[in-house]
Amino acid sequence: MEEELPLFCGGSGKSVHATLSSLKMLDVGKWPIFSLCSEEELQLIRQACVFGSAGNEVLYTTVNDEIFVLGTNCSGCLGLGDVQSTLEPRRLDSLSDKKIACLSYGSGPHVVLATTEGEVFTWGHNAYGQLGNGTINHGLVPSHISTNLSNKQVIEVACGSYHSLVLTSDGEVFAWGYNNSGQVGSGSTANQAIPRRVTGCLQNKVVVNIACGQMCSMAVVDAGEVYVWGYNGNGQLGLGSSGNQPTPCRVAALQGIRVQRVACGYAHTLVLTDEGQVYAWGANSYGQLGTGNKSNQSYPSPVVVEKDRIIEIAACHSAHTSAAKTQGGHVYMWGQCRGQSVVLPHLTHFSCTDDVFACFATPAVTWRFLSVEPDDHLTVAESLKREFDNPDTADLKFLVDGKYIYAHKVLLKIRCEHFRSSLEDNEDDIVEMSEFSYPVYRAFLEYLYTDSISLSPEEAVGLLDLATFYRENRLKKLCQQTIKQGICEENAISLLSAAVKYDAQDLEEFCFRFCINHLTVVTQTSGFAEMDHDLLKNFISKASRVGAFKN
Repeated sequence: MEEELPLFCGGSGKSVHATLSSLKMLDVGKWPIFSLCSEEELQLIRQACVFGSAGNEVLYTTVNDEIFVLGTNCSGCLGLGDVQSTLEPRRLDSLSDKKIACLSYGSGPHVVLATTEGEVFTWGHNAYGQLGNGTINHGLVPSHISTNLSNKQVIEVACGSYHSLVLTSDGEVFAWGYNNSGQVGSGSTANQAIPRRVTGCLQNKVVVNIACGQMCSMAVVDAGEVYVWGYNGNGQLGLGSSGNQPTPCRVAALQGIRVQRVACGYAHTLVLTDEGQVYAWGANSYGQLGTGNKSNQSYPSPVVVEKDRIIEIAACHSAHTSAAKTQGGHVYMWGQCRGQSVVLPHLTHFSCTDDVFACFATPAVTWRFLSVEPDDHLTVAESLKREFDNPDTADLKFLVDGKYIYAHKVLLKIRCEHFRSSLEDNEDDIVEMSEFSYPVYRAFLEYLYTDSISLSPEEAVGLLDLATFYRENRLKKLCQQTIKQGICEENAISLLSAAVKYDAQDLEEFCFRFCINHLTVVTQTSGFAEMDHDLLKNFISKASRVGAFKN
């Protein structure tokens, strides 16, 4: 689900927790519609989406992989085959053998979901062809949408008020539905009742993230650029104008800024950069841009949320509310919050952005498809995590810097090629290790149990050395991610040096761009003063080529 959200945690010397997939507990009871469910039913919920013009419809999946719906059923949006409202959860049997990967909804409402197999199903309001089934008849039951998608695996879906976007595993975007302002991206303003690929500027691009405002569409490509199309009357496309855009157009004002995520409100846009900064543009009558005033902005404007980095942004096409979460776990909200106009990011007591929309958005909907983790049952992975460094069950000890780390031979052999060979005929129950430090080697062994690392960026450099030595490519990526998350002016040069040393080219480019963006402060640090001569020479040459020294 939102596992792919960018993580930015820590600074120099701070411990950083990086993992490529994680779920968290969510209190679905904060959405009023869930008061219709019993406590027993709530405990079974594993995924949920609250939608509708008043937040009065809900779809959820249970621990048994059953799908239930509840609420007013406007336009048949519950998919039950009728338009009868229901105060009791009803099972959606037509999707009984499907597992939902992602889901979005429109204003009608209409619903678009993708299964874990990459198939697309739609139902609900269809006056503008937003279901993509070739008709304009409301869909009372889920319909499998295969036109132009039959050989594609869909990995993300997004809905505007009356149009739909999907993203495929090969980075292509398909769109359909209402097109009065060009939001389908076809080059015309004719409605489109079946999926067609959005091309133009996106023809040879690999898209990694999509979002929809009320009548506009957004795509982030792998190079960090943002492409926009559709309605622009409030400047929500960020192009410096208010003219609609019938085909994708790059947001030129973000030149040199690498965007990782985009989120759209009703008529405003938020983006999150790889350095954990947020930019906003578009409608601002409720302060939803977080700029301290209520003036619309047609160019990207920075949103200042304390001095912490942002790891998550949240907005929803049905609301004028914005939210963000920092690496320190603080959740901020701004815009329309329970009738108040909050023009600057306001620190809340919440632990997740979802709660902002449950308690303060109008209507009280979910801005994304929620995933809820059970807190009682231990999975195999969770059980293994608990056994790391447990002397009671271990059959192997590593002696590093005079300290023991306890492990299990069979797990190490299963998880790591190096141990598969080194432990094959080894009868010893103690292995002495002198090549790496205790924190680094302990982090490596813990990674084999947990798939995650928890280190300062400086220690992650040592782990990067180990990962390179043992040819653990996934661990290498996690180390690079942790170093990126912890970069600051003081350690930027040392991290750049490490990236060069270990031939981590993506990390090297990131560190170099960070140094250029903070050049004045970086050049005054002790790290810069003590920089290796050859590295300094190459740095100055490369910086000159990108125009860092121009007046």
